[in-house]
Amino acid sequence: MAQEQAKFLTGNLFAHVSVMSLTGSIGLMAIFAVDFIDMLFISMLGKSELAAAVGYAGAVLFFTTSFSIGLAIAAGAMAARSLGEGNPEEARAQATSTLIYGVIFSAIFAALVWVNLDRLVGLLGATGETAELAVHYLSIIVPSLPLLMIGMTGGALLRAHGDAQRAMWATIFGGVVNAVLDPILIFGLGLDLTGAALASVAARVVIAATSLLPLLKHYGGFTRPTPGRLLRDLTPLLAIAVPATLTQLATPVGQAYVTRSMAEFGEAAVAGMAVVGRLTPLSFAVIFALSGAVGPIIGQNFGAGDRARVRGAFNAALVFTGLYVAAAAVILFLLRGQIAALFQADGVTKDLIFLFCGPLALMYFFNGMLFVSNAAFNNLAHPFYSTWTNWGRHTLGTIPFVLLGAVWFGAPGVLIGQAAGGLVFGLLSYALALKVLRKADGTAPHEPFQPQKRLMQIFHNRR
Repeated sequence: MAQEQAKFLTGNLFAHVSVMSLTGSIGLMAIFAVDFIDMLFISMLGKSELAAAVGYAGAVLFFTTSFSIGLAIAAGAMAARSLGEGNPEEARAQATSTLIYGVIFSAIFAALVWVNLDRLVGLLGATGETAELAVHYLSIIVPSLPLLMIGMTGGALLRAHGDAQRAMWATIFGGVVNAVLDPILIFGLGLDLTGAALASVAARVVIAATSLLPLLKHYGGFTRPTPGRLLRDLTPLLAIAVPATLTQLATPVGQAYVTRSMAEFGEAAVAGMAVVGRLTPLSFAVIFALSGAVGPIIGQNFGAGDRARVRGAFNAALVFTGLYVAAAAVILFLLRGQIAALFQADGVTKDLIFLFCGPLALMYFFNGMLFVSNAAFNNLAHPFYSTWTNWGRHTLGTIPFVLLGAVWFGAPGVLIGQAAGGLVFGLLSYALALKVLRKADGTAPHEPFQPQKRLMQIFHNRR
């Protein structure tokens, strides 16, 4: 049974990366497509305040989603490594613990965000009616964060088993529910932003349910939790989850700075950035899925002691990234006029859309390089490297670049600066990943997975 589950130990690595990324991205694309449609419906209401409110709210939701992604990464990395070592029972026990801790931690985090919504929206630069609309929208969605955590953790566990298809279907079902409810609630019942928020909550319920059911039916479900087992799994979970979550949180922090910088150029600029913000994950869902896709491939082979396949998976992921970004950039360029017309964009809003659909789309290769490197760090027992590179990219690689871009080129310069910082830190993360891969080549085969030991070594070296 263990050999059947550890499916990435054999077969063509580029094929594994492609299948995992494409199937994973279809599920993500269903969710991102609904966000895109949400933005389109809100734009049809004809109020720039509503479109801008969605833009500000998106930055906060990105923050909460990133928290969930960090914990899901930990769950997937632990399970994939245990499966690669031929220990499915250990993987089930770890899955149980990570799911319980995920619900607890996300509930606490959601409560903290919910009581500070006014402050968070204000920090982003929103004022007046736009700020009130954004807070109202968020106050409905944020309490459902534990549901999102369950869905993401379930999907990560399915991918750890190599079952990207069922993980994909969970998000597709959620996206369909959202897409069906959106027009009914927004237009049919006249609920505007409230309707969009309620549809999103319903989608999270569906994703949580449909990601857990396959685990229960096909992979033995979960074990009975005990205090001793929960305590035992807490340290290795935190050893991966803390740096992984910090890594993920860097992105929305950097995006928040970009949003605030764009707010200086008016609501039309923020609306344009909001459209770009919906186009980016929809266009590059495959790249977003890549980190979660290549992680189990690296993790299983590292657990099995096959260092050549670990390096091969990393290289295959980079080749796949380059091919996909080039194809996506060409399609975006050809459709840039239709996309702008779809949102009835003009002025600076249209300029930002055209800029993204032109040279900036090609620059996304370097973000993909960062994602692949992070997957290597998280699954090769160096999760803090992900933290350092991601925070570097969204602080040193964002603030000065965006600041200079805004001064030199105005609103378009904000996006140009953000992309330039991505190039620099994409290359830096690649160089660091090569160092980690060389170190992994010298690791003893079947060395026990002890991320807590690595964490203690880091703390000891700093003392």
